[in-house]
Amino acid sequence: MTQRSARAVWLAISAVLAVGGLQFHGPAHAQAPGSNRFAQQVRELSEPGGSFDTDNLISNERSYLHVLPALKQGRVAGGAYVGVGPDQNFSYIAAIRPSVAYVIDVRRDNLLLHLLFKALFEMSETRAEYLGHLFGRRLPTAPDQWRGASLEQIAAQLDAVSPRGEDVQVLRRQVDARIAGFGIPLSASDVGTIERFHKTFIDAGLSLKFQSWGRAPRSYYPTYRELLFETDRARQRGNFLIDEEGYQFVRGLQQRDAIVPVVGNLAGPKAMSAIGRAMKQRGEELSALYVSNVELYLFQDGVFPRYVENLGTLPRNGRSVIIRSVFSGPALWSMPDTLPGYASASLVQRVDEFASRRYRTYGELLGNSR
Repeated sequence: MTQRSARAVWLAISAVLAVGGLQFHGPAHAQAPGSNRFAQQVRELSEPGGSFDTDNLISNERSYLHVLPALKQGRVAGGAYVGVGPDQNFSYIAAIRPSVAYVIDVRRDNLLLHLLFKALFEMSETRAEYLGHLFGRRLPTAPDQWRGASLEQIAAQLDAVSPRGEDVQVLRRQVDARIAGFGIPLSASDVGTIERFHKTFIDAGLSLKFQSWGRAPRSYYPTYRELLFETDRARQRGNFLIDEEGYQFVRGLQQRDAIVPVVGNLAGPKAMSAIGRAMKQRGEELSALYVSNVELYLFQDGVFPRYVENLGTLPRNGRSVIIRSVFSGPALWSMPDTLPGYASASLVQRVDEFASRRYRTYGELLGNSR
């Protein structure tokens, strides 16, 4: 199929789907499946995936924004961003303003989740429309009129309405059509997983919580609503949806295919080094690597040294940092600056400092973060 004929198909789909009342915005770069640069990057950077005992649709780290003042103080900005997990990455991206971002995760499901996010970004001209699409709820007036609304006003409206069956059906067709245009080969199981993820957001609304399957849920898991309104250490809100500017920056990267989901292990044989080569080709240096608490598992699995080697393949400068999270237990209790009421802490370490030491235990590693 030529790009011209693919574009014609997209326009035909758009006309049909717009009838349902939720306007479908055709992509500016519609291409035949398998022919675009986005799909090529995902394929070239990814390695065989693994598994973990959670869907991880949203973060379980209430403290995720606490590092923002340290990032600002350290002039961590621009360059290339690399991170793991779901949409907390977007808030770091909005704060750092990189030229390109790579979201790497051992679970292929995380790639599928980010395809859903990418579709919703491209379909949604405003953050209100994005949240409406994410949770399958129709706003009472045109989404464009919500540009100047506070996040409290948007959240209140989402709470006040329920998803309607016809709207959800139309929305799901729109999302599936958009994802098909990304050119990523997807099995029937993949498509079903994306639909299940989206329906989980729609059914739970802003009350959605992190879920795990191999362990009991924890009382400290935050809801999506709580993550939206979280603050940094200076008590300033910092979620990427708090204002239109942050949302539009992240959306712009998505529209330019500059947020690339990658299947891979931080200590794996290919993905990290492939990301490093891609950064070198672009002439970009690492601004921040967000690892959540993955390093704990790398120590447990005996592959932490390989992670250190992989990190060394990423071009960096003196301002490049690692952002990590620590959860409840002895590791967290030993952190002198943990904020009261939080079951997690978010920490920053310069990559140069990290690379200058040899860590025998996870505790030694945390001792050099702040």
